[in-house]
Amino acid sequence: MDHEIIIIGAGASALMLAALLPPKQALLIDINPKAGEKIRISGGGKCNITNAVMGSEFYLGEDTFIQEVLSRFDQHALLKWLQKRHLHPVLRKESQYFCPERATEFVDLLLKEGRKQRIALGEQVLSVRKRQGRFYVKTNRRTLTSSRVVVASGGLSFPKLGASDIGHQIARSFGHTVIRTAPALVGFTLQPEQFFFKSLSGVSTSVEIAIGNKRVAGSLLFAHKGISGPAVLDASLYWEKGSIEIDFLPHFSLDSLKRSKKHISALLPMPKRVTKAFLLQFDIEDKAGTRLLPDELQRLSELKRYRFAPAGTFGYSKAEVTKGGVSTSEIDRYTMQSLKVEGLYFTGEVLDVTGRLGGYNFQWAFSSAYVCAQTLKRGKQDL
Repeated sequence: MDHEIIIIGAGASALMLAALLPPKQALLIDINPKAGEKIRISGGGKCNITNAVMGSEFYLGEDTFIQEVLSRFDQHALLKWLQKRHLHPVLRKESQYFCPERATEFVDLLLKEGRKQRIALGEQVLSVRKRQGRFYVKTNRRTLTSSRVVVASGGLSFPKLGASDIGHQIARSFGHTVIRTAPALVGFTLQPEQFFFKSLSGVSTSVEIAIGNKRVAGSLLFAHKGISGPAVLDASLYWEKGSIEIDFLPHFSLDSLKRSKKHISALLPMPKRVTKAFLLQFDIEDKAGTRLLPDELQRLSELKRYRFAPAGTFGYSKAEVTKGGVSTSEIDRYTMQSLKVEGLYFTGEVLDVTGRLGGYNFQWAFSSAYVCAQTLKRGKQDL
């Protein structure tokens, strides 16, 4: 069966691309029985669509490539597009835009706009080949042909929702470089020396985390498996291996302890459970600050630069996104087309572009889909 355009995937980037293309131009294929499954569960079911503060500095990837794509369809253009279709995202957490009520509002809008294309769900793409100017897309049910293929299949996070490396397999089969992938925006597991963190499960505290020359701030959540929370998830984007450094007392000077008769657990700006757990580890009595000995104050100073090497991460099943992917050095940033194979395009998370928490990954999905859609529409005019 022949199609003009085949889009592999039915997630954020694929659905936006389907919405932006003229009617009846494309067929979307996805292994999931429902489209947009990852969108439905994102942001605690609220879907953090984009961010008021946007730029390549919030992404891991090649700056020039990212900035060019974002500039073509930025957060302002996205919000205008949504509002024109009667979805009015609300600003929360200072700069993050969420669905007004629930993520399904956004999915429903994308599906409504995307229904002008054909969608085949519950169908698994097995391979893509090109012969004599035509692409042959083999699925578990049939073989389809098209003149253009867009790989918008996402990454490896949330395998229970059908995530797979099919996009990377397709890229490699056409000679593309795939940068090593890893779970990102994910919690860290612990070394034995930090197992005492597990006794604090459910408690959160404000921190700053340094990973190499990157520094992130926010909340750290102690969990049964290790540590999580917004600051940790952002830190995981930049962590490969080795140590991280946590400041458990950002904007707090330990010198102030020596001038107070209050107990240490009442003075430190952390939950008392956290303070007492560290005091036990440092072998320091919970006593008046004026009674602290110099060597005890020195041990407490570790809270400003607590260093340890995570044992690993919680893995793809808990990761919000996948970092790594198809190298952008082999993709045209003005079209999203492969520089190796004419008619082959890549958008969204399958590429080696990963954003921080806060709506950045959805914005990337939509911006790259827009650039691709504009190219495909021009291609239609040329035929």
